[in-house]
Amino acid sequence: MNNTVGTLALGHYYDEDTVAAVIIGAGTNACYIENNEAITKCQGLLTNSGRTVVNVEWGSFRPPQIPLTPYDIYFNNETQNYYDQGFEKMISGVYLGEIARLVFHKMAQVSDVFGTDVDGLATPFILSTPCLAAIREDDSPDLREIGKILEEHLKIPNAPLKTRRLVQRVCDIITQRAARLAAAGIVAVLQKIGRDGTRCGTTQARRMTGVPKRSVIAIEGGLYQGYSVFREYLNEAVVEILGEEIAPTVVLRVMEEGSGIGAALLAAAYSSN
Repeated sequence: MNNTVGTLALGHYYDEDTVAAVIIGAGTNACYIENNEAITKCQGLLTNSGRTVVNVEWGSFRPPQIPLTPYDIYFNNETQNYYDQGFEKMISGVYLGEIARLVFHKMAQVSDVFGTDVDGLATPFILSTPCLAAIREDDSPDLREIGKILEEHLKIPNAPLKTRRLVQRVCDIITQRAARLAAAGIVAVLQKIGRDGTRCGTTQARRMTGVPKRSVIAIEGGLYQGYSVFREYLNEAVVEILGEEIAPTVVLRVMEEGSGIGAALLAAAYSSN
């Protein structure tokens, strides 16, 4: 039982079409409901219902198909858990601000875009992901919130508008990549359980067999819930990957306090009292 399974439990309590749960906050993970016959290494631990919850632990996924930037590589080298949480380091709230800080530090080394006093950029984790979100979501004409963050958090005063725009663009790129990777993970889970439309074959075959069943993904985590730009990018990517025909069958539903309430529901369901 973890926060992902708790979120799945609450999602399924409200809607029986809930097939998976995803955490996208300080960390990231997913779980889903699998048919027992698809689990080959069961070791006698399968349930009597014919279905089992699989905890993916996708934060540690490190697929060679996803290219790493020089900043990802440097980031891995500077952390103690180099071989751990490869997927999480590209997606979750603990790490996105630090990726942006590494990009800004490199920019300061090769240009004068931040001026000459850039010592603040050398401090690891000085830029939090909430700051990155505030930078991306600043829609004021002079980007004054970005200027405030640069001065207060990175010790860079009086950054010109051109620099503020560049900083916002970097944060947008990092946000979009993270959201699209998370969306790819969600669709991969749907593909694993045959809910992404690929098992229906051609358009003609889909007309004969029907589109996949309605699938609800329960999502919890501050990054998805509290960062609107991230959420928009993720939702758009899911539609883009699935296609306009299949996407309407997939519902991404926020579960506030899902892990705690879901854990309580499961405890109550299995209580002898």
